[in-house]
Amino acid sequence: MERRITGKTGLLGLIGSPVGHSGSPAMYNYSFNKLGLDYAYLAFDIKVDEVKQAIEAMKTFRMKGCNVTMPCKNEAVKYMDELSQAARIVGAVNTIVSEDGKLIGHMTDGEGFVDNLRDYGVEIRGKKIIVCGGGGAATAIQVQCALEGAREISIFNIKDEFFERTVMTAEKIKKEKPECVVNVFDITDMETMKKEMETSDVFTNATIVGMKPMDGESVVKDVSMFRPGLVVVDIVYDPKETRMLREAREAGCTCINGEGMLLWQGAAAFRLYTGQEMPVQEVKELFFR
Repeated sequence: MERRITGKTGLLGLIGSPVGHSGSPAMYNYSFNKLGLDYAYLAFDIKVDEVKQAIEAMKTFRMKGCNVTMPCKNEAVKYMDELSQAARIVGAVNTIVSEDGKLIGHMTDGEGFVDNLRDYGVEIRGKKIIVCGGGGAATAIQVQCALEGAREISIFNIKDEFFERTVMTAEKIKKEKPECVVNVFDITDMETMKKEMETSDVFTNATIVGMKPMDGESVVKDVSMFRPGLVVVDIVYDPKETRMLREAREAGCTCINGEGMLLWQGAAAFRLYTGQEMPVQEVKELFFR
C-alpha cells in the first residue's frame, strides 16, 4: 500500500473500540487500489469519551470521512452538521462524510441488511418482516425496511427497562412512514411470535442470541414455527450457521447469515465516500469466504 500513497492521498478511517480485529481496512484499501482511487483507510481505537476529539481531528486532517462502530455510534450523532433520514430516525451514525467541511452522518447498517437480502433475490418492498431485537443493528434494520417500503414490521424484544425505547422506535417509524404497520411484542411470547410468523415473509434475528456464549441457543423455541417459503436471516456471522439457521434450513427455509450485511453496509459507505461502486464480488471472494 505504501507505494501508492502520495502527498495528496485522502485519509478515511474507522473509529470505535475495539477495532484491532476489524476487516474494514483491508476491504477498503483493496477497493481503493483496485479502482485506482487515491485514498488510504486506517482503524483508530476510540473510546466514547474520545469521540468529540476524534471528530475534531477529522476536521483538522480534512478527512473525507470515517466509519463509526460500537460503542461510538450514538455519541457521534451529537457532532454532525446534518443527518440522513435513517440516521435521524435511528439516532446513531455508522458513516460520516465530510462535504466541504460539513459533516453528514449516515446509517448504512440497514442498507447493508436490505442489499444483502437483495443479493439473494429477496426484495423488502411490500413484505411483512419480523425483527427480533431492539439494539442498534435491529433498529437500523427496522428503520431501513420501512424506508424501503415494507408493508408491516413486527418487532420482538426483551421486555426489560429498554423495552420502551423499542416502542419509541416504532412510533418514529409510524410517523415517518404511516403506511407501514409496526407492532412491538414481548420476545418471550412464543404464541404471538408463531402467529406473526405464519403471515410473515422474512424473519430476522438481530439479537446476540446465537453468538458465544449463547451459540447453542435460538430466539425461536419451537422449530415447527419454521416453514418452506419463509426467509430466515441471522445477523450473527460467527458462527456462520447459527442454531436458528440450521434448524430453519432443515425446515426448508431460505437462510441468510450476517456476513453479507457487513459487506453491503461497507459498500454503501464506499459509495458515499467515493461516488463509485465497491468491487463487491472481488471483495466477497477475498474477504468473506
